[in-house]
Amino acid sequence: MQLGLVGLGKMGFNMRERIRRAGHEVVGYDRNPEVTDADSLADLVGRLEAPRVVWVMVPAGDITRQTIAELGELLSAGDLVIDGGNSRYTDDSKNAEALDAKGIAYVDAGVSGGVWGLENGYGLMVGGEAEHVERAMPIFDALRPEGPREEGFAHAGKVGAGHFAKMVHNGIEYGLMQAYAEGFELLEASKLVENVPATIKAWQRGTVVRSWLLDLLVRALDSDPELDDLRGHVEDSGEGRWTVEEAINHAVPAPVISAALFARFASRQDDSPAMRAVAALRNQFGGHAVQAAGPTSGSGSTQS
Repeated sequence: MQLGLVGLGKMGFNMRERIRRAGHEVVGYDRNPEVTDADSLADLVGRLEAPRVVWVMVPAGDITRQTIAELGELLSAGDLVIDGGNSRYTDDSKNAEALDAKGIAYVDAGVSGGVWGLENGYGLMVGGEAEHVERAMPIFDALRPEGPREEGFAHAGKVGAGHFAKMVHNGIEYGLMQAYAEGFELLEASKLVENVPATIKAWQRGTVVRSWLLDLLVRALDSDPELDDLRGHVEDSGEGRWTVEEAINHAVPAPVISAALFARFASRQDDSPAMRAVAALRNQFGGHAVQAAGPTSGSGSTQS
């Protein structure tokens, strides 16, 4: 099968390679001249035989929307566009409607696997009409992990369902990572546990908390046992926020995911105004000791 792939960053580059290893032809386009196969989007479209399939793998938001709009002007009726980025699911219906007016089909694909996907495969959650999903199935099969299709691929529902599923997936990821991180900190704080990395490594087999995320934590601890080389500043891609918003919209309690998201916000504060207020209140009502701000302490929060 022939595929056009727009965006050859950390994931797109490896996806191109994995699809090629499966025997398919991939024409990739990226603004980086060192990795691109085509000179422009127009050149990419011109190299593909109709009916075309083009996978968009660029940063979510305006860049994705602009890329899909441009493809809408370049492609023809009968072609198919797949948005495989971390787009918000509410964008999908708008993209699909705009393309449908030109006779171009649309599928949204949530993709998980990160930089390890080249060797391990990618977990895929897609949304769209069954006929359009089936048309791209050779590509989905090339990308997903080896083994039963249903253990690495799901046609989640209509347009938007793939990105909604990936949004929830990432919200769960926030909670899992936060739980492992808090466990690590508690072990570090204990005077009884003398070998924290070995303790966490022992959880990798036979325990109910074993997972790929735990394996990655062990890998990080192998190279930096106390994680001293890192600063505890954690960004969020947006999908955790969207998950919490949807939990509110659907009246679904999601305390773990919400707490994990807020913990990331707290990680960006040099000196938390909220915790300064708590310290002041404890001092006021109970006379509890407070610490004076140092010369490098900020009076507010910093967030990038």
